[in-house]
Amino acid sequence: MGKQKWLSAIPREKGFYFAGFVDGEGSFNVSLRKRSDHTMRWQVVLTFNVSQRESYILSQFKRYLGCGTIRRRSDGIYTYTVSNPTSIMERIIPFFEKYPFLSQKKKRDFSLFKQIAQLVSEKQHLAEKGLERIVRLREKLNEGRGRKRRYTLRDYQKDRQENPQRLYAKPRAFRPEERG
Repeated sequence: MGKQKWLSAIPREKGFYFAGFVDGEGSFNVSLRKRSDHTMRWQVVLTFNVSQRESYILSQFKRYLGCGTIRRRSDGIYTYTVSNPTSIMERIIPFFEKYPFLSQKKKRDFSLFKQIAQLVSEKQHLAEKGLERIVRLREKLNEGRGRKRRYTLRDYQKDRQENPQRLYAKPRAFRPEERG
């Protein structure tokens, strides 16, 4: 219970309000970034965000969830963003498990996001099979109009074919002091 004390301190009406708000205005995203300094040459970035014209409600998200940042875009819209993997696993996912969505689409997107977050938490993104599984799950996330992807499954697969020696390379071992 100690780790989840913050969650039980959120008033139920606020928890359900936040969940409803995110159901309409929030999103769960998984980005791929090409990185020559990464073992698999791809970085997986998990992001939860909510945008709104006024910052007050977003400041309440930050206050009750205890993580994330709020930024004002050049068009005057404020965005609350959480991209720290630990915050996603320890704050965002438990919150939306306790306060579930009503819409089927958001429930589905959250389920996919949660699966991907778990794979990343288990360091599966550092191995060929795990990274491909993440990329395939990501293709199902946020389907429909307005979805933008810089890199798709096809881009990832093409990149892997161009570097066949990587298929046999072992991921480097991580020392505990490197985690963070």
